[in-house]
Amino acid sequence: MENGAVYNETTEPEAKAPRRRPFGCTLQHLRGWRLPAKVVQAIFSFVAVVCEEIVDDCSYCSGLYFFEFISCSAFLLSLLILCVYCTDVYESLGKEKVQKL
Repeated sequence: MENGAVYNETTEPEAKAPRRRPFGCTLQHLRGWRLPAKVVQAIFSFVAVVCEEIVDDCSYCSGLYFFEFISCSAFLLSLLILCVYCTDVYESLGKEKVQKL
């Protein structure tokens, strides 16, 4: 009796690993005007942080501290949004969790 008639191959051919982009960058989730808008938002919020840090003296600093908090928060959140939407994090978390975030 021949072994080929009774036994099938037990190993499957090795599948090719999907090609990964450098740093997992993708632009498919921010198409059209949304990507330039988020980049401009990040740039403007960074400029606001830098302009706030230039101020040396102020007589009533509470408004300046509030502006510092808002501009720094906007910069960090816009970077977070860009990182989530432009990397593989979006696929790993899922659309529902990203919307909740």
